[in-house]
Amino acid sequence: MSIPNMKKNFKIIGFDADDTLWVNEPYYQETEKLFCNLLSDFQSSEIISQELLKTEIQNLNLYGYGAKGFMLSLIETALRVSNNKIDNSVIDKIILLGKDLLNKPVVLIDGIQEVLEKLSNNGYKIILATKGDLLDQERKLLKSNIEKYFSHIEIMSDKKESNYLKLLSHLDIAPEEFLMIGNSLKSDIIPVLNIGAYGLHIPYHTNWAHENIEKTTDLNNFWEIKQISEIITLFGL
Repeated sequence: MSIPNMKKNFKIIGFDADDTLWVNEPYYQETEKLFCNLLSDFQSSEIISQELLKTEIQNLNLYGYGAKGFMLSLIETALRVSNNKIDNSVIDKIILLGKDLLNKPVVLIDGIQEVLEKLSNNGYKIILATKGDLLDQERKLLKSNIEKYFSHIEIMSDKKESNYLKLLSHLDIAPEEFLMIGNSLKSDIIPVLNIGAYGLHIPYHTNWAHENIEKTTDLNNFWEIKQISEIITLFGL
């Protein structure tokens, strides 16, 4: 696999954040398991998880993505699953689960710091393009100690074609001059391919169910690698 004329074709390389730069989804899944345990008197874990996902999707337009919206969806699901019979002490525990999620340590994906350093040292302009809660993503970026590698930070409300077109307009580049790197086909790759930009997919071992899609692509502006460290070889760094 190779990407010819990389320096000539791509003016900017964009990186997703959660589960591309640092660990994220495993924390959410861990929180969900603890949440299901709290409600075990009312329903099975499988049903509670199904109800939670339904609540999250319904609330996306109101709360957007991120831990705060997730916490509100936990509370709403708990009330519905228990028919409003849940004790206030359990609500308190759910709120603590949400706060604990917000305070999780930022653990970088293996190899990402070396990749960012080599790209920067070889003249590539790198940006961060992620969705989620503004304060939460800013906190994680600060804790990550990799903010210095990014010439621009874009925390987006969503990652649809229109959001990427707006970003590229702000950056004053054409789609064919942009490469997006991320773990989600649905959010990081497919919308980018649809506007004529390039996508490099790096699957993560676990994904939020809402991000899972079966669609694959054989377009010539799409690549996939197994781990972030392969970028060093792929780019000839």
